[in-house]
Amino acid sequence: MSEEPVVIFKSVSKIYQMGEVSIPALNNVSLSIPKRRFSMVLGPSGSGKTTLLNLIGCLDQPTNGTIEICGEKIAAISDDMMSDFRAQNIGFIFQNFNLIPVLTAFENVEYPLTLLGMSPSIRREKSLSILESVGLKDHARHRPNQLSGGQKQRVAIARALVKGPMLVLADEPTANLDSKTGASIIDLMYTIQEQYGATFVFSTHDPQLISHAQDVFSIRDGELIEHHTERG
Repeated sequence: MSEEPVVIFKSVSKIYQMGEVSIPALNNVSLSIPKRRFSMVLGPSGSGKTTLLNLIGCLDQPTNGTIEICGEKIAAISDDMMSDFRAQNIGFIFQNFNLIPVLTAFENVEYPLTLLGMSPSIRREKSLSILESVGLKDHARHRPNQLSGGQKQRVAIARALVKGPMLVLADEPTANLDSKTGASIIDLMYTIQEQYGATFVFSTHDPQLISHAQDVFSIRDGELIEHHTERG
């Protein structure tokens, strides 16, 4: 029997209120994202893909419809528990890396484990292991300003994966990298995804990244216009 999808949207809409003006961002979107795959969300600026990612990442709530993430109905999770739910289940990778500049690569990777209350010895073991997986164990003591763009993104990937999330969201993760570095980061994410079994969901315009897609969700004017599977 096939596994339950890691993300399920049922008739989801999102409307933002700007004073008296209602701005529809998503309209009646239903979709499911399988576990342990590379899934892409594609669409032009203003299409609703950022809203979709924010809802998947539990950073926002829908106006209508139901959302299940990692087997949990999001509406049933209290505001007080939502940050804990995100911390345990979802990793984030950003195009601007979002590393803490005063912390070393090791400390940036370790930080999510500190929030989860893990002991120092377990934090150290997990952080060094994932840094080794992304090829940066020798750079553990370097701060972000001592790292290249590709190295910063490797640290960001390590930070997103160190807690073993079911779901990793990546918003244009190669946008600020040259094509060669971007290609190496894509290969790394694909290898890491297979190794750790996480589901990756990307928002991207990068043809190199799109070529690795296993599922593609195309959004336009707040509506899901197409979903197709690229590869098994």
